[in-house]
Amino acid sequence: MMDKALVKRYFFITIIITGAYLLCPFTAKAQTEFKGLENLFTTPLNYVVYHTNTAPVIDGDINDNAWKQAAWTVAFGDIEGDSKPKPTYSTKVKMLWDDSCLYIAAQVQEPNVWAYQAHHDDIVFHDNDFELFIDPYNTTHQYYEIEVNALNTIFDLFLNKPYRDEGRPMINWNADGLRSAVKVQGTLNDPSDTDLGWTVEMAIPFKALYLGDHLRIPQDGTMWRINFSRVEWDTDITDGKYVKQTRPDGYHKPEHNWVWSPQGVIDMHFPERWGYLLFSTNSTGNTNFTMPYNEDQRRYLWLIYYREKMYFSEHQTYALTLQQFGLGDKIMVDGKPNQLVLEATPHQFMALITDEADHITYTINQEGLVQQLRSRNQ
Repeated sequence: MMDKALVKRYFFITIIITGAYLLCPFTAKAQTEFKGLENLFTTPLNYVVYHTNTAPVIDGDINDNAWKQAAWTVAFGDIEGDSKPKPTYSTKVKMLWDDSCLYIAAQVQEPNVWAYQAHHDDIVFHDNDFELFIDPYNTTHQYYEIEVNALNTIFDLFLNKPYRDEGRPMINWNADGLRSAVKVQGTLNDPSDTDLGWTVEMAIPFKALYLGDHLRIPQDGTMWRINFSRVEWDTDITDGKYVKQTRPDGYHKPEHNWVWSPQGVIDMHFPERWGYLLFSTNSTGNTNFTMPYNEDQRRYLWLIYYREKMYFSEHQTYALTLQQFGLGDKIMVDGKPNQLVLEATPHQFMALITDEADHITYTINQEGLVQQLRSRNQ
């Protein structure tokens, strides 16, 4: 049975989305298509990861020569975005890849380094932790989560789909071949001094990120979705140990969630909100990220998905027409004409967007699965 804290932390925030619906009814004349959902349509960040011929040594020390060729991400911000206060402490990441692994280095500033979860697949976010999320297919389904604390305890899991869509985590999944190491700049679990923080290194084999599929090693130009999160708890010191602060009702105060690419909601399990990871074999610094056209098309699929979920939350049935959302069947995406179609019953739906020039179609269904529609000739 899944840990109750895990359920609580990742429960789909229906209340927030329902609230947006109640405050912002679908009146096309009074508002734009995305009105009321702007937090879910900010542009995710991107990172170009460069191929290396020299793999970093996974020992927790991120100062070796291999890492000097990789750039740091921007410092993490609040999970909800720039409207919230900036994190108290800095967190940043850099990445490399070779023909076998994705390499990740993280620098976590922390004056009080502590960790007590010591066994593999303990619920690591009960401690301060560092987390990463990977969707190699960019479908929001079949994705991976790996968490680590300052003891280098790993909690790794596979999700068939997000919790909001009744996804079920496979906690007994292990990232086979994963190598990780942590180095503390200070002393672990010692409240008597002030630390600088801790650093993490990981080598994640590509073969660990495919379940029963033909192994696909990234190539130049391959794009994944990825994000990183840091959980930070407010603590007191009791009997020489760090103890999480509680509210007057006895429950722990909510954790701080600091992330690389803002989610817009307090939930990491919106994979469509993760950042873009572009693999490059060029010389370091010589590749620019350009947003793919089909990502701009998908924005309209996600708009319909969110609107349908909001509608269902109030009416216990899905809307049957685009017009109920103030949308027409003809839209322009990056100056190109596209056709929108909604196929719906009270209990399920599929939305389709098709470029009228190349006739390529992308779809989304009530479970948030995004796919390219294949013709019989493909």
